[in-house]
Amino acid sequence: MMTRYTHLELNQDIRAPSGYYTPQKEIRLQYNGREVLYIVSHAVIESSCCGASDFVSAQVPGFIVRWRGETNAIGLPVSDVEPITDIEIQDKIRKAIKENEGLSQVEFW
Repeated sequence: MMTRYTHLELNQDIRAPSGYYTPQKEIRLQYNGREVLYIVSHAVIESSCCGASDFVSAQVPGFIVRWRGETNAIGLPVSDVEPITDIEIQDKIRKAIKENEGLSQVEFW
């Protein structure tokens, strides 16, 4: 199965009802002859039932199938990715990202 990932502008805040997040960098990680796309983001929760907080995390859209092959209606680049659903592969990639980035939260889409 393949999905589309729209690349967001880096270092630009994206507002949400309870705060915002900021994509800081995109990384193409080599894994078993393929490339994994992950995005490191900083999130700030300004108001919620539990108070305020902030954290840095990585989001993993998947294996890159086609890199920035086109743009969407507002001019942002779009890549085709294959979601990573195998738990064992996710664990290995999660470990590599944690070691590379020094963060504790890695989410797969």
